[in-house]
Amino acid sequence: QVELVESGGGSVQAGGSLRLSCALSGHTYSHFYWAWFRQAPGKGREGLASIYTGDGRADYADSVKGRFTISQDFVKKAVYLQMNSLQPEDTAMYYCAAAFHWTSLSSLSQERYSDWGRGTQVTVSS
Repeated sequence: QVELVESGGGSVQAGGSLRLSCALSGHTYSHFYWAWFRQAPGKGREGLASIYTGDGRADYADSVKGRFTISQDFVKKAVYLQMNSLQPEDTAMYYCAAAFHWTSLSSLSQERYSDWGRGTQVTVSS
């Protein structure tokens, strides 16, 4: 049973930083995709960043490129999202996800991901 658990959310003022963590358990795959998504109230789920465990290649949405950094700790089976220069529009529930099977879908497409965490709330005040 695959389980993803996020942590590190909270409240911060505009311009501040947060680091989200996601721990993965219950899988046996060595190469797969991790990703971070977010969903603000009344909006769809947005793919932010992804990383492939095989070679560490990362992709980012334009909305967070240059501000957010995704990284992984393969030994700890964890993925992180360092978020800098946060703005009120970054307020959302943040989710991590894992995709263990190959597909032609974009690594930032939520349809690619079969396993999801429950999310962690990030609130940015002005």
